[in-house]
Amino acid sequence: MDSLTQIVLGAAVGEKILGRKIGNRAMLYGAIAGTIPDLDVLVGKLFDPVTAVAIHRGFSHSILFFLLLSPLLGWLISKREKDSKVSVMNGAGLVFWALFTHALLDAFTTWGTQLLWPSTYKFAFKSIFVIDPLYTVPFIICLIAAMRKERTDYKRTQWNILGLKISTGYLLITLLLKGITYYKFRQALLDAKIEYAQMETKPSPFNTILWTANVETADAYLIGDYSFFDSQPITFKAYPKNHQLLGSLSGTTTVNRLIAISEGWYTISEKGGKLYFNDLRFGLLNPDENNPQFAFSYELLPENGALTVREVPKSKKDGMLLLQKLWNRIGGN
Repeated sequence: MDSLTQIVLGAAVGEKILGRKIGNRAMLYGAIAGTIPDLDVLVGKLFDPVTAVAIHRGFSHSILFFLLLSPLLGWLISKREKDSKVSVMNGAGLVFWALFTHALLDAFTTWGTQLLWPSTYKFAFKSIFVIDPLYTVPFIICLIAAMRKERTDYKRTQWNILGLKISTGYLLITLLLKGITYYKFRQALLDAKIEYAQMETKPSPFNTILWTANVETADAYLIGDYSFFDSQPITFKAYPKNHQLLGSLSGTTTVNRLIAISEGWYTISEKGGKLYFNDLRFGLLNPDENNPQFAFSYELLPENGALTVREVPKSKKDGMLLLQKLWNRIGGN
C-alpha cells in the first residue's frame, strides 16, 4: 500500500501496544516502523530495473527480517523511554507488529509479499489497489481523533480501535467483492463459450467497485472489466501473447527473471523494430487499440551478446486520461 496508509496503520498499531504508557510517541514509533519495509525501493535504485522489481516486497517484507530487526529497534525504544519503564520486549513487540501488519496489508494487493522469504512464494489476495481512499480516509479520521485525547482517556483507545476495526472490516469486504466479481467473470466466459487456462481478478485503481480480469487462452490474454453498476454483459479484449517474438532471447536469464516477476502474465510487443516485455498484472495505462501502453512495460535491449532492460517511462498524460476513463467506467456501462 502507499506510504501514507502504512504510516497510519503503523501509528495505530503503536498506539494499541504502548499508547497507554507513552501516548503519541507510541504512534510515532509505530509510524516509523511501518515505513521501514518500503525502504527496499531506495535500495532498488542501486540496481538494474529487473533486480529492483525482484527485491521489492522480498526480504524487507519477510517474517525473518521482522524477527531480526525488532529486538534492535525495541532496545533503542526502551533506552529512549526508560523513564516510562518501557522494556525491550515492549519496544520489540511494537516494532514487530508494525512491521508485520505492513506486510500483511501488502498481501491484499496485486503485488503481494514474500512473508516467508527466502521462499519465493508471494502471498497476494489481490483484493485492494495500492491506494484506496475508502481504506485510508476513515482510518486517518479515527487516528487524529485518538491523538487529540489524553493517553489515559479511554476514548483515545476507543477511537484507535474503531479505526482498526473499520479498516480491517473493509479488507474483509474486499475479499467478498472479489469472490462476487470472480463469479461474474467466470459466468461471462461460460456464456461466451470461451475456453481458458486460468483467470485472475483485481480491483481497478482507487476503488473496489470496478474490477478487472486477466484471462489466459491458448494464444492470447483476454482483459475484461466489470462494475457493480453495469447493466450490459461483460466483454473481453484480446492481446496476443506473441511469445515467439522473443526468438533467441527466450530462455535467457534476464527474460526468465521477468517471466518469474510477472508470474507468467506477459505479452511481447514489437514497435519500430524494438521488443517490449509487458507485465499484464497491473493493467493498462492507455488502452489504445493501435498502441496499448501497459502500466509496467520493459524494453529489451540486446547489446554485445548481453541483454539489458529499460523500464518504459509512464506518461502523466496517459495517467490523467486513465483516471478520467476510470471515473466514467465506474458508473456502469
